[in-house]
Amino acid sequence: MFENLTDRLSKTLKNLRGQGRLSEDNIKNSLREVRQALLEADVALPVVREFIDKVREKAQGKEVIGSLSPGQALVKVVNDELVAVMGHQHDALDLNQKPPVTILMAGLQGAGKTTTVAKLARRLIEVDKKTVMVASTDVYRPAAIDQLQTLASEVSAIFHPSDIKQKPVDISRWAQEAARKQNVDVLILDTAGRLHIDQQMMDEIKGIHNAVTPTETLFVVDSMTGQDAANTAKAFGEALPLSGVVLTKTDGDARGGAALSVRHITGKPIKYIGSGEKTDALEAFHPDRMASRILGMGDILSLVEQAHEKVDHEKAEKIARKVKKGKGFDLEDLRDQFVQMDKMGGLGSMIDKLPGMGAGMAQAMQNPAHTRQMKRMVAIIDSMTPKERGRPELINGSRKRRMAMGSGTQIQDVNRLLKQHKQMQKMMKKMGSKGGMANMMRGLKGKMPPGMPF
Repeated sequence: MFENLTDRLSKTLKNLRGQGRLSEDNIKNSLREVRQALLEADVALPVVREFIDKVREKAQGKEVIGSLSPGQALVKVVNDELVAVMGHQHDALDLNQKPPVTILMAGLQGAGKTTTVAKLARRLIEVDKKTVMVASTDVYRPAAIDQLQTLASEVSAIFHPSDIKQKPVDISRWAQEAARKQNVDVLILDTAGRLHIDQQMMDEIKGIHNAVTPTETLFVVDSMTGQDAANTAKAFGEALPLSGVVLTKTDGDARGGAALSVRHITGKPIKYIGSGEKTDALEAFHPDRMASRILGMGDILSLVEQAHEKVDHEKAEKIARKVKKGKGFDLEDLRDQFVQMDKMGGLGSMIDKLPGMGAGMAQAMQNPAHTRQMKRMVAIIDSMTPKERGRPELINGSRKRRMAMGSGTQIQDVNRLLKQHKQMQKMMKKMGSKGGMANMMRGLKGKMPPGMPF
């Protein structure tokens, strides 16, 4: 998300950083560029106008014009206004109410409500250590009920069964009662959607809301609909007392207009953003961190949190100890690294959070070809014997043929993997030696092979 906006703003503000001092003229030119960048990102016009007015007002004040580093001072003004537009701080779910805390999910059909229910359930189970029950009141699509049951099993949530012959209000009441009897911490209710807002849908969801009085009412919206996402959220907000918004499909949205418009138009905070189909692809939304990412300054805090939640620390420490002792980095270790990277959303997701990497590089690394390449390599390593993984030098022509057949790949793929492993071994050796990281970075410079998924 925000790739196009990040590129435009980074170039504009980079030019300003080189200015000895700022004048009304160069501020005016820069703000024109910022305005154009926001409009191209599909940010709602009222939001753009207010944003530019506030930045102009602060930029022409003494704290910027008289600053020792005026370019950086203006970058801070833009950063602060981005944070203000998106909501200042992360608004967490209110989980401190008497259980079961009920969360009602609303939104149009196709926005990703059912998948988001599963993602949120998984996050509450794994991060917040809550017991979670899920139920579907979508009696119009039997497939939606079946899908939620499958996803509930995948994320270890309790599934409350429902049937297309039942009434949505009754399902919600029965689910709440079942959650109470089973001492469940959180109940998440999935609701029916439509292709567009209509009175029947609004009446139905109002009825459910009145029946269960949820602690949280979250509006799930597809970020790729841009300004329409904010306008749809506003319509739902007028019908329901929304407590927050979940933006979905942010991995497919290069513009990011919805994230910058929703808070301003609805007055409701963005609580989570979803990126991808996997049930672990849901992030808490932090306006300050997102502003930093938009301006190309990265988001190290989220990366650290992600690593803490998803990385197998025991395996990571084992590899670190091996490297420190100067022992070999074998193919089993390489496989573990690929698996850990996949758990963290792939290389594109990680690069997106690193400062100074640029939106273009993150976008390039999101290429599905990199994911396929990584999965091929894991398949090749899986087709090896434990001895071959530990001692790659044993691998000869006949073994390569067996591995290629076993993994459904070509001998060239096996050769490519072995070559890349050898390069990784050298890097790890440099890390384990004196001056470790500096040596490794020098070794990396200009030597990354094409298509290497690191």
